[in-house]
Amino acid sequence: MRARTLPHSRLRSGGGTRIARGTRRTVVIAAVAALGAGLLAGCADDGKKDDDKGSIGDGKGKTTITLGLFGTMGFKEAGLYAEYEKLNPNIKISENVIERNENYYPALVNHLTTNSGLQDVQAIEVANISEVTTTQAAKFQDLSKVSGVNKSNWLDWKWAQATTKDNKTIGLGTDVGPMAICYRTDLFKAAGLPTDPAAVGQLWAGDWNKFIETGKKYKSKAPAGTFFMDSPGGLLNAVLSSEKEKFYDSSGEIIYKTNPAVRAGFNLTAKAAQEGLVQGVPQFQPSWDQTIANSKFATVACPPWMLGTIKGKSKPDSFGKWAVAVAPKSGNWGGSFLGVPSSGKHVKEAEKLVAWLTAPEQQAKLFKVQGSFPSAPGAYTMPEVTGATNQMTGSANIGTIFAEAAKSAPVQVIGPKDQIIQQGLSDNGVILVTKGKSTEEAWANATKTIDNSLDK
Repeated sequence: MRARTLPHSRLRSGGGTRIARGTRRTVVIAAVAALGAGLLAGCADDGKKDDDKGSIGDGKGKTTITLGLFGTMGFKEAGLYAEYEKLNPNIKISENVIERNENYYPALVNHLTTNSGLQDVQAIEVANISEVTTTQAAKFQDLSKVSGVNKSNWLDWKWAQATTKDNKTIGLGTDVGPMAICYRTDLFKAAGLPTDPAAVGQLWAGDWNKFIETGKKYKSKAPAGTFFMDSPGGLLNAVLSSEKEKFYDSSGEIIYKTNPAVRAGFNLTAKAAQEGLVQGVPQFQPSWDQTIANSKFATVACPPWMLGTIKGKSKPDSFGKWAVAVAPKSGNWGGSFLGVPSSGKHVKEAEKLVAWLTAPEQQAKLFKVQGSFPSAPGAYTMPEVTGATNQMTGSANIGTIFAEAAKSAPVQVIGPKDQIIQQGLSDNGVILVTKGKSTEEAWANATKTIDNSLDK
């Protein structure tokens, strides 16, 4: 079976969540744009269009449905457009792609605000779904009322992300990012640690503190010049993604400074940094890319799409040397939705297409080709998932590990400033500990930076 990998150009964030209600603040577009650059890996031309001929037809009597997407969402690459057009001869599909979400989302907000320039279908990244659901729901169709759409087809927390407090569902989930731990079997073996995924998972089962203790064992016998984990920001993100509550409470209030789970996760990550278990580099930067190429770390918090990032940055001699184990606690990092603006030219046709693209069968096909993990549990028993392997992990079956993580991820509150807070805690906080700052100094700097950004 061919490897399932996801190109590394899509911004990923967030967790298994419910939407933080009642928040009155809107996303500061400039902040979103600045943050996205630090979270993304890879780049390409913005504004790439695929056969964009408008939405009134192609001159042959067909109705053209347009999709506004970011990154490589994979529908075209998986052959889904061609399949749908074959099933529906009077339909033609055209996608308009902006590579980076930090460029795509501000444009989408502008189009929604002015109610112009919208495509028939618009993608929404999980980091932005709370804001869109809270402030822009009136601009979208209620997809829960579309024929063939059933709430039970999606993970409960995924459905909740795009549903308003009055039960209007403005987007149908495409993929999710269930978290596992990817590790280098050769480096584990050299450090005297087990290499079998089941045995490795038992090393830290149920407790991130056990993960750090494993890191200490690794360090004691580690190959020279290597670290246990890739980045303090990666560790902090994984820990916080496995908590039920992090930056917002259910009423929409920001609680990151008073939530014990956030401080505990920060302190645990700082401890790992102080003990030299994590590299002092931020994720998705050239310096981090180079450490993948040079095999400088043994573990990384790993949604399915991370394997695509690893592949894209690795040298060929690393292929097959990675494995996937269950994380200490389940979490989620990433995911997207498809929504249908009410002002579109072909609303009913767009609704039908979105329902088909996000059905379990199509999500399984997308995973097989693109590595985007399904948000529809019905896909988890399909051979595309149960038999999934990856070029980086050899013949090992990885689909079931990610499926279990997706089903057990916590229902977590997110809000419109989650990215600002996460980025501040990582790049203005825990990473400073790797440079010699104390935990308290790093926390103070992070909270000051975050609060300044929130007040803008």
